Amino acid sequence: MTTRHRKPASPAQPTTTPTRSIPPQDTQTYNIIPIHNLLTDHPSLRFPEVRAAAAALRAVGDLRKPPFTPWDPQNDLMDWLGLFFGFQNDNVSNQREHLVLHLANAQMRLQPPPENIDTLHPAVLRRFRRKLLKNYTHWCSYLGRKSNIWLSENRREPTSSDQRREILYVGLYLLIWGESANLRFVPECLCYIFHCMAMELNRILEDYIDENTGRPVLPSISGENAFLNRIVKPIYETIRAEVDNSKNGTAPHSAWRNYDDINEYFWSRRCFDKLKWPIDLGSNFFVTTRKGKGVGKTGFVEQRSFWNLFRSFDKLWIMLIMFLQAAIIVAWEEREYPWQALEDRDVQVKVLTVFFTWSGLRFLQSLLDAGMQYSLISRETMWLGVRMVLKTVVAAMWIIIFGVFYGRIWTQKNSDGRWSGQANRRLVNFLEVVLVFVCPEILALALFVLPWVRNFLENTNWRIFYMLSWWFQSRTFVGRGLREGLVDNIKYSLFWVVVLATKFCFSYFLQIKPMVTPTKIVLRDNNVSYEWHQFFGDSNRFAVGLIWAPVVLIYLMDLQIWYSIYSSFVGAAVGLFSHLGEIRNMQQLRLRFQFFASAIQFNLMPEEQLLNERGTLKSKFKDAIHRLKLRYGFGRPFKKLESSQIEANKFALIWNEIILTFREEDILSDQEVELLELPQNTWNVSVIRWPCLLLCNELLLALSQAKELVDAPDKWLWYKICKYEYRRCAVIEAYDSVRHLLLQIVKYNSEEHSIITILFQEIEHAIEIERFTKTFKMTALPNIHAKLIALLSLLIKPKKDLNKVVNTLQALYEVAIRDFFKEKRSTDQLIEDGLAPRRTVSNAGLLFENAVELPSPDNEMFYRQARRLHMILTSRDSMHNIPTNLEARRRIAFFSNSLFMNMPHAPQVEKMMAFSVLTPYYNEEVVYSKEQLRTENEDGVSTLYYLQTIYADEWKNFLERMHREGAVSYEDICENKLRDLRLWASYRGQTLARTVRGMMYYYRALNMLAFLDSASEMDIREGSRELASMRPRGSSNDGFDHEMSPSTRSLSRAESSVSLLFKGHEYGTVLMKYTYVVACQIYGAQKAKKDPHAEEILHLMQDNEALRVAYVDEVSTGRDEMEYYSVLVKYDQKLQKEVEIYRVKLPGPLKLGEGKPENQNHAVIFTRGDAVQTIDMNQDNYFEEALKMRNLLEEYTHYYGIRKPTILGVREHIFTGSVSSLAWFMSAQETSFVTLGQRVLANPLKIRMHYGHPDVFDRFWFLTRGGISKASRVINISEDIFAGFNCTLRGGNVTHHEYIQVGKGRDVGLNQISMFEAKVASGNGEQVLSRDVYRLGHRLDFFRMLSFFYTTVGFFLNTAMIIFTVYAFLWGRLYLALSGVEGAALGDASNNRALGTILNQQFILQLGLFTALPMVVENSLELGFLPAIWDFLTMQLQLSSVFFTFSMGTRAHYFGRTILHGGAKYRATGRGFVVQHKTFAENYRLYARSHFVKAIELGLILIVYAAYSPVATDTFVYIALTISSWFLVASWIMAPFVFNPSGFDWLKTVYDFDDFMNWIWYRGGVFAKAEQSWERWWYEEQDHLRTTGLWGKILEIILDLRFFFFQYGIVYQLGIAAHSKSIAVYLLSWIYIVVALGIYSIIAYARDRYAAREHIYYRLVQFLLIILGMLVIVALLEFTEFKFVDILTSLLAFIPTGWGFLLIAQVFRPFIQNTMIWGTVVSVSRLYDIMFGVIIMIPVAFLSWMPGFQSMQTRILFNEAFSRGLQIFQIVTGKKSKVEV
Repeated sequence: MTTRHRKPASPAQPTTTPTRSIPPQDTQTYNIIPIHNLLTDHPSLRFPEVRAAAAALRAVGDLRKPPFTPWDPQNDLMDWLGLFFGFQNDNVSNQREHLVLHLANAQMRLQPPPENIDTLHPAVLRRFRRKLLKNYTHWCSYLGRKSNIWLSENRREPTSSDQRREILYVGLYLLIWGESANLRFVPECLCYIFHCMAMELNRILEDYIDENTGRPVLPSISGENAFLNRIVKPIYETIRAEVDNSKNGTAPHSAWRNYDDINEYFWSRRCFDKLKWPIDLGSNFFVTTRKGKGVGKTGFVEQRSFWNLFRSFDKLWIMLIMFLQAAIIVAWEEREYPWQALEDRDVQVKVLTVFFTWSGLRFLQSLLDAGMQYSLISRETMWLGVRMVLKTVVAAMWIIIFGVFYGRIWTQKNSDGRWSGQANRRLVNFLEVVLVFVCPEILALALFVLPWVRNFLENTNWRIFYMLSWWFQSRTFVGRGLREGLVDNIKYSLFWVVVLATKFCFSYFLQIKPMVTPTKIVLRDNNVSYEWHQFFGDSNRFAVGLIWAPVVLIYLMDLQIWYSIYSSFVGAAVGLFSHLGEIRNMQQLRLRFQFFASAIQFNLMPEEQLLNERGTLKSKFKDAIHRLKLRYGFGRPFKKLESSQIEANKFALIWNEIILTFREEDILSDQEVELLELPQNTWNVSVIRWPCLLLCNELLLALSQAKELVDAPDKWLWYKICKYEYRRCAVIEAYDSVRHLLLQIVKYNSEEHSIITILFQEIEHAIEIERFTKTFKMTALPNIHAKLIALLSLLIKPKKDLNKVVNTLQALYEVAIRDFFKEKRSTDQLIEDGLAPRRTVSNAGLLFENAVELPSPDNEMFYRQARRLHMILTSRDSMHNIPTNLEARRRIAFFSNSLFMNMPHAPQVEKMMAFSVLTPYYNEEVVYSKEQLRTENEDGVSTLYYLQTIYADEWKNFLERMHREGAVSYEDICENKLRDLRLWASYRGQTLARTVRGMMYYYRALNMLAFLDSASEMDIREGSRELASMRPRGSSNDGFDHEMSPSTRSLSRAESSVSLLFKGHEYGTVLMKYTYVVACQIYGAQKAKKDPHAEEILHLMQDNEALRVAYVDEVSTGRDEMEYYSVLVKYDQKLQKEVEIYRVKLPGPLKLGEGKPENQNHAVIFTRGDAVQTIDMNQDNYFEEALKMRNLLEEYTHYYGIRKPTILGVREHIFTGSVSSLAWFMSAQETSFVTLGQRVLANPLKIRMHYGHPDVFDRFWFLTRGGISKASRVINISEDIFAGFNCTLRGGNVTHHEYIQVGKGRDVGLNQISMFEAKVASGNGEQVLSRDVYRLGHRLDFFRMLSFFYTTVGFFLNTAMIIFTVYAFLWGRLYLALSGVEGAALGDASNNRALGTILNQQFILQLGLFTALPMVVENSLELGFLPAIWDFLTMQLQLSSVFFTFSMGTRAHYFGRTILHGGAKYRATGRGFVVQHKTFAENYRLYARSHFVKAIELGLILIVYAAYSPVATDTFVYIALTISSWFLVASWIMAPFVFNPSGFDWLKTVYDFDDFMNWIWYRGGVFAKAEQSWERWWYEEQDHLRTTGLWGKILEIILDLRFFFFQYGIVYQLGIAAHSKSIAVYLLSWIYIVVALGIYSIIAYARDRYAAREHIYYRLVQFLLIILGMLVIVALLEFTEFKFVDILTSLLAFIPTGWGFLLIAQVFRPFIQNTMIWGTVVSVSRLYDIMFGVIIMIPVAFLSWMPGFQSMQTRILFNEAFSRGLQIFQIVTGKKSKVEV
């Protein structure tokens, strides 16, 4: 930071220092600009715009001064507001800087620039005020209140008092916002506060007189911290009390008010009547107990029920159910095509019954609305209740009306016996009734076609429109005017029409129609002899229902699959048109490198356009033509680059800086840097000096061409060479460089120097007159070439031998003079022509002997160029594998490709939008400590060793870099370069250090761009030379020493090399444009505890000037009271310590809702700029991508559809894919979602939300509308996506841009991935309840609602539906097999084909494969079709299907559980590397309920089915029928072990089983954790049953009853049943259960009573029971038809029954926990868990025992790493090989 010495104040410019205990100016800390002292020597203050903005704030003029406090003449308008309204000093300082920075930046951007740059332009202020207060003015309009902004909008030239007033309004809003703490989540509450305070401000400004005192009016609140204590705190305390009512998120959502309820209280006028101003603390708003007359829920009640899915998306379900009904009616006729069936009038009339269904569903919807929202009704909202009742009555009436009119049609037809005229007339009457019923839908359709009409109606706050729409929807402040423009409308409508048409055709012909025949056969079949007691007489309807159940479920979910298929192809098309994937690798870049250079110039360098041209059609057309030329190389635009040296130098600076950052990140080696960089033109080469990489082999090819075309004319030879641009450049560069080199090493005034000069003049003359091939022998060229190589080899050796150099020069001279010229010349002629020495040899020795003078070894520049020339001359390798690092290749390819994509022009850095980056951080790793890197796991593998092996090439490059910096050995690095080592490892993990490094690339990139914007041609040329001489020396093939040139030592690696050229003002510009705030919530506590994390964060601040850290400071004030402050700190480079900038007091503890959004919210007041990018703690950024940020921000000025963007979506690259095959599957799945998925959502579907982190928010739009996430407890557990919901509902626009990307880490181990999936699925389960989803479901038009559903909650619902389908299918088959229906159907030969049809239905489940389609399509687009297919096949071989099937189970389980019972919670997944073996017990805890038990249940059904189904006798049919179900069972049981390092190691399996049994029987105390004690875990697994409601419990019991069916079905199959069908058989079978329970109770009692002291009694009891059991079995065998196999069969019947009882007992736990039954429940549950554990352990143990299986599993798990030559096997088994250093 520049120094802040104080200049003497001049009277013209008074320095401003606000009063109120402010330290001397020089010591006062500041954040970005020292506004307190405008005369400080600070780079930002050179901008007149900053001074203009500060001056505007100081224009207090003749305003009435605040009473009770002395007024300092240097105070400004912010101080004036602060003193009048009681705002905190630091809040005032913070918002003052915020406002000055924003106004200055806005004035810099102003087009055309203002005439007077020293005063603030009125347009800047007016635009800002309109944007900032837009939400407030909408709110006033919505509530029918007059806005309290008293300004004339019509005045062309605002007066100074207008401008002052405008600043006061803006300042007041910012001060309110800056101090509102948690109230920032309730934006309309802020509007209310602003409304009231603006009124008081107006009274002060208009000099109102107080009626009571007769003195000038004062604000109703004033004094120190008055705003916080009297306004913020009461509302904050209310929210806090409500959060306490939520009982830590376990109480139902309907029992307490969340942030949204508090906010929506301010959507009705009652807030003015009830709350009043100053706030009336007696208002019922502040009552938080339910017994009192509190306000209760407002706007919406979140009731937990699966019916929410129907309520929120009723239009979708109505469409699906009505089509299903109509399709069945038409298909029942069994005609080939549906229209043939519809020719029959009977069928037509039957189809009309769909209107009964429609009215019935409407009735259901009205009942659900009333049932769930009744608690909203109060005295103040009576009309809501009236509407609910009316809707229900009207819906019921429609059912009756339809019934009456429909009945009349058939009565008439039946009495006439045909379709008479009278019957047809009655049909027309019915259709007239239908028309009235669908009138609202027709109106909605008309408005859909004219979206602007609908938007106008919804956004206009006229009472008449409100009255008309009252019936259809309640009036809300959000969710109005959401329609898109006509073009977008057509695009997404077309997409969905095609998807729906495909789905309905498929459903009709391949799902519904084939089912009709078998259904009829089964219904007609009356000869079924049931195998059991049949309750329903002889009807087979129940069987038909079971046959249809899976078909209907698939019918309801397969739209998801069709969406997936079509979105993949549409996404690929959009990607192709965006020019994605045109440059996929280095080979393609080499072909287009010249155009790439021009593309950098075109996209990254601002063009000075004429003001009136910008944005016109003409300029857009020119742009499009220019891009075409760039993309396809028309018109060779790079020629321009060659002619303009300054452009070439700019390109070189940018490209070299990118290569340098690659080197710093150790993804390139020193040699690769030399091959890739563009050297500066210091040897007067007349062409662009392309990277060596491109010129390799070109010179040799040119030589061979010259040899072949010996006698060809010059033109022809040159034409052949010029066909290849790089060849031309290689030839010219080699020629120019050789000339320069020879002239430089030969002394200037020597005769030899002049000989060389004349020789080159002759060559050039020959070229000029086009007689080169006539004058010189082409055959001599290879000889000259060889001699030059010999010379250069000598020059670039570390030890130079001058004699050898002289000899080589002499040989070269001989060849050139004797062999090169075609016509021989005598010595005299040569002397005369100046080509031979005039002196005799004896006088002065041999030629060149004393004339050679080599540059000193310090001349790094010379030797670097010599090495380059040597490379061009010698290289035969085409170097396709440079760079070797895959990440470096990917990044260069993506960057170069992105520059050929369409992006806005870059403005100058001064004129770009300012932006901030915000990262929430809690307690994750900052930098890995030495201990963490060294500590070995149980296999002897340390993190460092793992990283060295996974990133072997990067480790080698790191060692090379350390070597260059003086660390000779590995021990040396550990001693002297330990921090470098720790950072190297941390940059490969998911650490804060990595994120900060990535985000600070913005700062570095902007600094460089600011320099290039303002640098003159001279600066750049000189600078280039200077830098070239400062480059660190790289190693070459000849392997010279690694000495450093003296100038390199001063060049710190952390600094950009270009920074050496900066003039100073770049920093000023960039500090105003970019801030990085990390919200380290507990940094204060960490500092107090001396936590190493705090020290590392301080290090990061020290190294990064633009980094700020915000944290919450907790200060004890005695008596157990705490005060909380939001604090911002930075590292002061001058004082060399951390300094505190702002400290804003909070009303109480920060965390009321979810932690992460609260953390973001407290720090957001310290961000600056027009935009804020939300970056998570597991992200990274790249320097070359940071260069494009100013282009991205320009997107805010472009319209996308009818709106400008409010969120700019950015694509992510998942960087964790290389760690293991699992990480690769996860990253492939995630990549297709964050690229192709988001691309389709943004265009054409217009429904992209905010799903994650790198998105860029329009900061002022969001800060006035509730912030960048929502924070209510539990309901907003997926906090990010609610920002997208909020944005869409409030009329924002979300776009997606793929020319820029940010790195992103993902979970890499199965347990981490499953916890992440669980968190997301639970979050979606909570979203179903939320008001946002309900409103979007109702307020979006039909097609956007479909897009919304299928990409958010619908995706999870349909995943769960696939699992339900498997259940429905298998339970249905089990019923058919055990009941005998299946046998009867098979007995009839004609039924066989029909049954086959039913079986085929199950194959549709294989459509799940299509969910992998987006992944394949996206890979094809970006990598090419064959690599994508290869990747897909490799994934299959690595068992990706097992993983995807397993994660489907995770999603289905947690989504279903959350919808029924709640219990969603934040799950910390951990971001470490996974090379650790997870124990069996740990896997069992995590997956027992979600996967293992369900897999065992399905496996049991399949086994019973195999035993009793007649179909199963045909093995092929059985396999075909059940293979996918068996695959599901196997995946769910085996995945945790297949993807567990050392999962099949025999010893570990043995230890794991011991550990599992210890865990099961552990009798720990009250404080035992779930990891230690089975019982604790078992109770935790039932937590969701404690939070669930009555309906959740009833549903749980109904679902559990399925386990009793096994017993009913199987007991009739036992031999002892003797083919009896009596109900008595079933009833008697319960004796078995009672006996088993009795025996268990006796043993348990005996164990407790005798096992410890009188052990013999215990054994006696056991013995008696065994004897008794044997006697009973013998008796049964003798006297009944009991068979011995019945014992095993009965286990299949009774074990499920026991499990069903246990599950039901858990539901009734509150009633039975204190009885003796509960003890039995717990101990029997333990036995069941042991049984499940053993069942799962058997296959694991078998595979562990099988030889070779373990190495195969390792190969599967780590294959990606294997293919890169890594010794993972050593890693996992711990056979360490010593690291070579």
